[in-house]
Order: sequence, then C-alpha cells, then structure tokens
Amino acid sequence: MASTEQTQIGFIGLGAMGKPMATNLAKHFTKTLNPVFKLHIYDIVSAPLDDLYSSFPNLIIKCTSPRDVASKSTVIFTMLPSSPQVQSVYLDPSTGIISSSSSPPLLLIDCSTISPSTHLSIKSHFPLSTTFYDAPVSGGVLGAISATIAIFLGCAPSDPLLPLLHTLLSPMASQIIPCGGPSLGLAAKLSNNYLSGTITIACAEAMDMGIRAGIHPFTLQKVFSAGTAQNRISDVFNPVPGVCPDAPSSKGYKGGFRVQLMRKDIGLAVDMARTVGAMNVLGVSTLGVYAAASEATDCKDLDSRVVYRFLGGMENVNEWPKVKEEDGVD
Repeated sequence: MASTEQTQIGFIGLGAMGKPMATNLAKHFTKTLNPVFKLHIYDIVSAPLDDLYSSFPNLIIKCTSPRDVASKSTVIFTMLPSSPQVQSVYLDPSTGIISSSSSPPLLLIDCSTISPSTHLSIKSHFPLSTTFYDAPVSGGVLGAISATIAIFLGCAPSDPLLPLLHTLLSPMASQIIPCGGPSLGLAAKLSNNYLSGTITIACAEAMDMGIRAGIHPFTLQKVFSAGTAQNRISDVFNPVPGVCPDAPSSKGYKGGFRVQLMRKDIGLAVDMARTVGAMNVLGVSTLGVYAAASEATDCKDLDSRVVYRFLGGMENVNEWPKVKEEDGVD
C-alpha cells in the first residue's frame, strides 16, 4: 500500500462527527483529480449518504452494509457512537466487515471512542495481514467541520505505516499524535474526556457563581482567559449561552458532543481508572452529573455543556449583571 492513489477508502458512520470528517476527506481527494479513486460510504441512516453523494457524485459510492464497504475498500474508517455499534460493524457474521467475501481490508482505522479492552478484543478477530488501529478524535463537531480535530493514534512513533496514516488522516485533522501502541489512543482519549468533562462542570459552576456575584459573563470569561483558570472549554465551548457565539451553548445547545456520549465516555474512563489502579476522586461525582443530565428532559440529546443548564446556570440575558463602561467588554 504505497500511496492513497492506489487505495480505495471506505467510511462507515456518518453522524455528527463522521459526516464532516468524511466530507473533508472527499474534498481532499477531489482535488487530486484521480478518476480511479472512490470513497465508499455507509450509514444506517440514508440522509447523510444521499447528501454526500449529491455533493461528490463522481467520488462517492453508496454502499448497503459494512460488508459491502469492505468488499470494495483496502482502507476503512469507522466513526460510531459506542461499543455495540462498533462490534456489529466489524464482527457481525452476516453484514460486518469481517464477513466480506473477498480478503479483509488491509488497514482498519476506528475513530470511535470505546474501551481499550473492547478494541483489543475486536482486533484479535482479524488476521495478522490486517492492521487495525484505534484512532479516537477530540475537538467536537466544530473541529470536525473545520478539519482541526486531534487524532490519538494507537501506535508507536516508529510505526512503519505512520507516514501513510498521516497522509490518510491529515485531511481531517490538525494534529495526529501517536500514543504508544494498540489501544493507547483510546486510553489517551478517555483520559482527555475525563479531564474535559470535569472541567466543563467546574467551568459551568464558576461562571454561574461569578454571574450571581455580579460579574457579567463576558467579563468573567476574560478573567478566566487571562488567569490561571484559562482553559479551552471557557475559551471556545463556554457553557454560558452567548459568550462564545459559535459554541453549541449559543445555539440552544444543539450540535456538539451529546451529553449522553459524555456520560458514556466518563463511565469508560472511570472503569479504565479502576482497571489500572488509578484513583479518581472526582469520577463518581462527574459521572453522576452527566448521568442525571442525560435523563433530564431539558438536557437530553443536547451538547454536553448543557450541564450549565442542569446545574441551574443563569441563561436569561435579562438577569445578568449590567455591563459597565469600565469593564471594557466588547
């Protein structure tokens, strides 16, 4: 597999993250003007398949199952919500990738977030001739759309396929980080999401506390950005509506990373910590907040930063402290 020019690529899972990732991949390969190259796509929902095909009719091949994708591809990306979907896509004896009548694809790259042990179990079902990488991503829907996500690769920096992986992944990401070996990309992602999810709750509480004390949220965000509390959640994904115009919170908490998925990832991280013998003093509390928010009628199915609402954060602009001229808020 010398180059992507000799490669037929499959992409399975065209949800909130997968569709923009596949779109960026299609945009990149459209520029190569290689008439032989095709992108074989599949999702259980037909709408994203149709949307991508209408945008790239000379590039996209719509497939009927993961098995169909596998029969036509030498490289396959998957981007799926959780372990059951990943296991089905890869291992279903009738429709899964492993059931392809032709030889298995040479390279499998799973961008889903599942437990490290589940990844290793799935990997063990494929022959040694098939290379299977965990490659979970971070950066949310905004990052997927802008191709600025980070990808955490379950491989060593010395992996001989790393140059090819960079070529395949770079149209979708701004950073590609080898994390050491199989399943360690997932271990890195769960560690990241544990920290991100915990910071989100702390940011929501701190913002609400400051607002109630009399500080305008725009001013408060500037304080956090300038001080030791500076963090990406506050700067880019601030949970208070209106503070970051492009953040899901400013769009009714729509889009972004669903609160149920954050609950899943925090649960996986807490399980991983228990497995490796790490102490997570905040884990149970963090998991409890996301579990409850996932079931709340005004939070379910919304972006995970909706925990600000769940925790009683002040969303009504009319209730915020007035901005004083000397505050210097734009």
